[in-house]
Amino acid sequence: MVPRNLPRQSKSGIHKRGLVLALTAGLIAWSNAAHAQNEAKVKVGLEIWQSSGCADCHGPFADGDKQRDEAPTGANLRTSRLDTAALKLVISCGRPGGAGMPAFDEGAYKVRACYDRPVGPPPDDLYPTPRSLTPDQIDAVVAYLPARILGRGRIPRTECLAYYEDQEDMCEDLK
Repeated sequence: MVPRNLPRQSKSGIHKRGLVLALTAGLIAWSNAAHAQNEAKVKVGLEIWQSSGCADCHGPFADGDKQRDEAPTGANLRTSRLDTAALKLVISCGRPGGAGMPAFDEGAYKVRACYDRPVGPPPDDLYPTPRSLTPDQIDAVVAYLPARILGRGRIPRTECLAYYEDQEDMCEDLK
């Protein structure tokens, strides 16, 4: 018996509510999966950052505090406002004109045009590339930078611990 003061729901109302709940649950699951996939890509981007010479010029935390004295001083990316398209272009094609940024894409200039230049030989004044990266690897670095570096200012201890894989002694200056 249904109490008299409760409104009755039609079967279609119950089906609509069920559909909304199912869609909401699906959207949350998709969002969680997308977040996990993006976090995995960010982690791969960090690993590529560490292994491809980026820290030599930009420093481990991309603040311009380079790791090798003989390397050019890279830009402080923690204060940068570059968007993902600009990041991808600069990482792929470097910065000609003696800026010290190498072209990490092996096909830059030769296979893929850069900076409105026709396909052909790369400029003579590009800094030598320590290691070429695939387009997927460049995309991973491009995912890493906005997630952990760009516009982040001061280096948090959590980022230091993530970079140095929880080696406390490497991050003791950051409290």
